[in-house]
Amino acid sequence: MALAEGGQTQTQQTTQKDSATTKSTAPAKASALPSVESLDLKVDSAILMDAATGQILLNVNGDEALPPASMTKMMSEYIVAEYVKQGKISWDDVVETKKNASLTKGSRIFLAEGDKHTVKELYAAMAIGSANDATVALAEYVAGSEQEFVQLMNDEAQRMGMTTAHFANSTGLDIKDMPEEFRTPGDQETVMSAKDAAILARYIVTDHPDFNEFTSLQTFQFRERDKTPIVNLNWMLEANKNVTNFKKYAYEGLDGLKTGHTQNAGNCFTGTAIRDGRRLISVVMGTATDKARFVETRKVLDYGFDNFETKQIVAPNATVTGSETITVKKAKNTEVPLISSQEVAFVVPKGTDASKVEAKVTMTPESASLKAPLPKGTKVGSVTYSLKPDGMNQTLEKTVDLVTAQDAEKANWFKLFMRAIGDFFSDLFNGIKNLF
Repeated sequence: MALAEGGQTQTQQTTQKDSATTKSTAPAKASALPSVESLDLKVDSAILMDAATGQILLNVNGDEALPPASMTKMMSEYIVAEYVKQGKISWDDVVETKKNASLTKGSRIFLAEGDKHTVKELYAAMAIGSANDATVALAEYVAGSEQEFVQLMNDEAQRMGMTTAHFANSTGLDIKDMPEEFRTPGDQETVMSAKDAAILARYIVTDHPDFNEFTSLQTFQFRERDKTPIVNLNWMLEANKNVTNFKKYAYEGLDGLKTGHTQNAGNCFTGTAIRDGRRLISVVMGTATDKARFVETRKVLDYGFDNFETKQIVAPNATVTGSETITVKKAKNTEVPLISSQEVAFVVPKGTDASKVEAKVTMTPESASLKAPLPKGTKVGSVTYSLKPDGMNQTLEKTVDLVTAQDAEKANWFKLFMRAIGDFFSDLFNGIKNLF
């Protein structure tokens, strides 16, 4: 029996120069990236994502929908944490175990029907020990039933842009291994690609940066009477560097996120580590053993930290060559400066020459007839910055708003009157000139 482990009017192409970024010296030439094949990954699929940008740095069958086993619980964790964040429930709420949870098998903390524990206690058991019964108890508390919770999970997956994910339950168990009277109708099992798992993990670390208050714990004492604590199934925690059984797997900066195993899924792991302010997310699926998922994860994370860096391509409030100003009618100063709304950074091979960045400006239809008053920060278009780094097959792109850099105050009546007279005589002169 397989059990879970737990509208456009103008387009302009320009080359982005020093107006967007300052270069003091010629950058070192980027060294060639090692091939993914050289990593000799023994996985069914793998993904490496930069958490800040969402850039994919490595992809091995990463778009293939596969059974994720207990990595499913990442969505359960996200929803429960969101409900706490939104004030719908509290960490201190007491949850009474119902029949479904009490009958749930696989990795568990042996909850009996009627047992009462706080949301926080159950969440810790889910996040640290991958407890299926704790997960079901939380799902039923949040949504009334596990099936209603599953609808929440699938709705969230769609919102997040997960294209392959389908959830059949809150735990990652095969449907046949759920308690019979609570099984999901039909035969559509839980599936999720490695890329979707990374997308989900990115939502967790971004929306809930305190996630590691749970996931980095090596052990958790669920009940006072329990003879042994729950041991974290993530052997790669940095904190394990001094633990005899796990120290060869411990990885610098690693503080999450979720393991998984069923007979159908094999061994899976979504890992995340932070070094020098850079957080990477790795997913490996379908390794042969529980140890192998950590060995393969190390290869994937090392590839990211050893070969890539985050480089600012465009500074905040940068001007774009050829699109420095825009005309605003009836303003004191009719030419208003424009800037990009935010900085642009790409994750690139170390030593990449970022001076090759290009900018494509697209103005909004409304930008041709702007009138004062107009507040600072008014969007008048967008800028798409693109860079094809040496050593990478992909062209990196990011689109940001093009906005006004200052308020455009309306001119007083006298100034508008004098401007109208000036325009009249200018038009008259040009008309006479054109006669000759």
